Amino acid sequence: MTANQAPCVCTETTRTTSNHFARKLKRHLRATALLAAGAAALAVTSAAQAEPRGFLETLHRNTTLINTVPDNGDQNPYAIVVAPVSAGTVKHGDVLIDNFNNATNLQGTGSTIVDYHPDTKQMSLFAQLPRDLKECPGGVGLSTAMTMLKSGWVIVGSTPSNDGTTGTKGAGCLVVLDPQGKVASTISSANINDPWGNMAVVDNGTSATLFVSMAGFGVGSADGNPPVFKQATVLRLDLDIPQGKPPVVRKETVIASGFGAQADKGVFLVGPTGLALSADRKLLYVSDAIGNRINEIDEPMTRDTSAGVGRQVAADGLLHRPLAMVTAPNGHLLVTNALNGQVVEIVPDTGKQLYARWIDTDKAQTPPGNGDLFGLAMTPEGDGFYYVQDDVNTLVLAK
Repeated sequence: MTANQAPCVCTETTRTTSNHFARKLKRHLRATALLAAGAAALAVTSAAQAEPRGFLETLHRNTTLINTVPDNGDQNPYAIVVAPVSAGTVKHGDVLIDNFNNATNLQGTGSTIVDYHPDTKQMSLFAQLPRDLKECPGGVGLSTAMTMLKSGWVIVGSTPSNDGTTGTKGAGCLVVLDPQGKVASTISSANINDPWGNMAVVDNGTSATLFVSMAGFGVGSADGNPPVFKQATVLRLDLDIPQGKPPVVRKETVIASGFGAQADKGVFLVGPTGLALSADRKLLYVSDAIGNRINEIDEPMTRDTSAGVGRQVAADGLLHRPLAMVTAPNGHLLVTNALNGQVVEIVPDTGKQLYARWIDTDKAQTPPGNGDLFGLAMTPEGDGFYYVQDDVNTLVLAK
């Protein structure tokens, strides 16, 4: 525009149009941002909903690995231990399983431990104990109490019977085996009466702490309507492990007492079975079968008196006579039921029972899987767990 030209009459219109488009563009950008934010929030919500709430959700199948019956015909697999080291005839990651019954299916008379090798998918005999082991009151009937230490020693509980019934049961003991499966020593005392449940263990190499439930105090014949004796305990054994020598007990402490135990013709004993430590070792969880609950004992590593039955964490609901128990990688408790073929996942901080998963649907029992699930152990990778179906004598992997 030259100096003598009139101002353009379209300037204001142009400005108005430009402002209009600017406002539309801002509105569009604002709407786009809101949509993007909403989509992002929805994606986060969907992702949160898609993420598993618990460990059992991450498992996809149950695979039968092997029949656990050795050449002598022992049956009724109970304890499961995953080897923490390679020692003697055992390789790191092997699965040791003991048997509670003999070839004629008499309870409290099993004397063998078998070794499943995941790398070859084969099984071998790790140990066959003498049934009349004199150092063990009542002899040998291998229970759910078993562990393998980093030093290579295997410690297994004996809850023995002469005829398969509690009427002839002995007090039993803990048997120490070397890495070749040979008996090295026994542990017995007034505090040991039918080591029953799976052990919780803290292993420091040259020393170790074992927690074992004792279910035999007061229990007699299963005839008629046997009473419940509230005398079952949890015993802490502090061990020293000298170089090249069997572990020796430095101290015994009853840290929990008053749990119910009862003779039973079908399953020999009903008593506290599962033991599991919290990650910080400040709590020991106990599955109380008679009480149909999970309890916790505080300061289990250091307490020098009994906490009684401790504090209840969870009860009833999905629990149907809780048995074996382990801690999953997420800190939740996995507990097998005795009265059906399910494993239950529990958040110990809140006591919330997340859900139950069927891992034994054998309809030969009512309900399916009733009385089958005793041993339970996490895989070394923490991506699944081993369990036994004792009615068909099999080792199974849930993964």
